[in-house]
Amino acid sequence: MSYKKIILKPKKEESLLRFHPWVFSGAIQKIEGEPEEGELVEVYGTNGRFLGVGHYQIGGIAVRILSFEQQEITAGFWQERIRSAFTLRETLELVDTPTNNTYRLVHGEGDHLPGLIVDVYDSTAVMQAHSVGMHYSRKEIAQAIQEVAGDKIKNVYYKSEGTLPFKADLGNEDGYLIGGEEVDIAMENGLRFHVDWLKGQKTGFFVDQRDNRSLLEKYSAGRSVLNMFCYTGGFSFYAMRGGANEVHSVDSSSKAIHITKQNVELNFPGDERHQAYAEDAFKYLERMGENYDLIILDPPAFAKHKNVLRNALQGYRKLNAIAFSKIKPGGIIFTFSCSQVVSKENFRLAVFSAAAQSGRRVRILHQLTQPADHPVNIYHPEGEYLKGLVLYVE
Repeated sequence: MSYKKIILKPKKEESLLRFHPWVFSGAIQKIEGEPEEGELVEVYGTNGRFLGVGHYQIGGIAVRILSFEQQEITAGFWQERIRSAFTLRETLELVDTPTNNTYRLVHGEGDHLPGLIVDVYDSTAVMQAHSVGMHYSRKEIAQAIQEVAGDKIKNVYYKSEGTLPFKADLGNEDGYLIGGEEVDIAMENGLRFHVDWLKGQKTGFFVDQRDNRSLLEKYSAGRSVLNMFCYTGGFSFYAMRGGANEVHSVDSSSKAIHITKQNVELNFPGDERHQAYAEDAFKYLERMGENYDLIILDPPAFAKHKNVLRNALQGYRKLNAIAFSKIKPGGIIFTFSCSQVVSKENFRLAVFSAAAQSGRRVRILHQLTQPADHPVNIYHPEGEYLKGLVLYVE
């Protein structure tokens, strides 16, 4: 099969020669033919050298490279990439163990499948496309997932309504590609939880905080815990298992709070240590007293684009400054940013500014990131999106 060709400007092939998987629109000298968004194209240097094959799209990132080898993207290609990803998760001992059946199977560029996310909850894989090309390939990918995983994955649910480029006008395609069994309880490190992959955020749960939740559990004994932006309560039920005296969960979404209560009840039926509140985070923080000695700040991405970076950093400063001013002496703050455009340095500076503003003595205990099933392609450092600090406040 012959693909349409994209020719780069002189000296613009250097990033591809270093295996960075994106071609920016400003690097293109000419396009042979008129590829549709989502179509497979080949990329060449001005000297005619083949550089890669990938999905064409409209926007700043014009091509997401699938392979740096000259090959057809067939069913066999998807199977090989999914098998490689699945083998890594087996190596990490995340696949269907006695205490865990929740993990990220595909992490975009980190698994050499840019534009694709797949999370597994027990026997259901939830697939998200972030590019039109991956959307068009969804059925082949779902087939590859089932062929590689065998009876470990019985359902593949497609959930991309909120992640595809809105200008592509693809309509609502969410639904089961394979199966349809709606058993929505999964397990992580021996704790069970409901997953709302039909209408919940992301794929239904924030798999990327698994290791950080385990760390929080170790700090929870005897503490009063506040879990801000709790979503469905992941940090909350880890804190309870860790022996917290009380745990308060706060989220602006009443539906998230409803699921949080269900998840706590699932693991700790009748336990009165937990209370949940559907309330704006900043309003709750402003009115709360100095009642907590362990606070989790895990907000949604304050910045999805560089043009709002400044406002996002102000948001992180404000949020952390309130927590610093209110937390008890000897308290611990787990604070995070999941914004890809916010660098580790920028986030740390925002937290530093908040600490200085509070006048408290603060020490860094841990510097956190995403877990191993969210691998970072060494040629694509942008994939390291989750930043976190564990802080001791005197």
